[in-house]
Amino acid sequence: MKTSQKILPYLLGVVLCQAAGIFGSFFTISEIPTWYAALNQPTWQPPSWLFGPVWTFLYICMGIAGARIWMKTKSGDMLRRIFIGQLFLNALWTPVFFFAHNVVGALVIIVALDICVGILTWKLRSVDRTATILLLPYLAWILFATALNTAILILNP
Repeated sequence: MKTSQKILPYLLGVVLCQAAGIFGSFFTISEIPTWYAALNQPTWQPPSWLFGPVWTFLYICMGIAGARIWMKTKSGDMLRRIFIGQLFLNALWTPVFFFAHNVVGALVIIVALDICVGILTWKLRSVDRTATILLLPYLAWILFATALNTAILILNP
């Protein structure tokens, strides 16, 4: 197999996941200095500039993990469906939170995302250890984001 054929699934996986992030950025750019900046934030809120680099890294890890899932499973496999479902929830959270300013709706979505990624990571561990490890930083970050979403809800009744 040619090197380009080996790299293509990984490249496609990363592009797909980065596209989800780019989609979300359309909803955040104008809202961060306006609506989001006006919210009461928890003291442990990271600086806004940190989110872009963190998500770029996480989408790369997700894309590689997704490619590995695709290569190790068959069409219709539960792991494939969960991966696509979590990517959909990931992309959905941003417009609900930033565009619709629906902090409660976003919390519901991110809790569902936590559950999907938790199940995916748990089920994947016996199929592909590398993909599992690649998803752990993502799981940790979205759990942190869930706490942040919850804190913003509490601080902005």
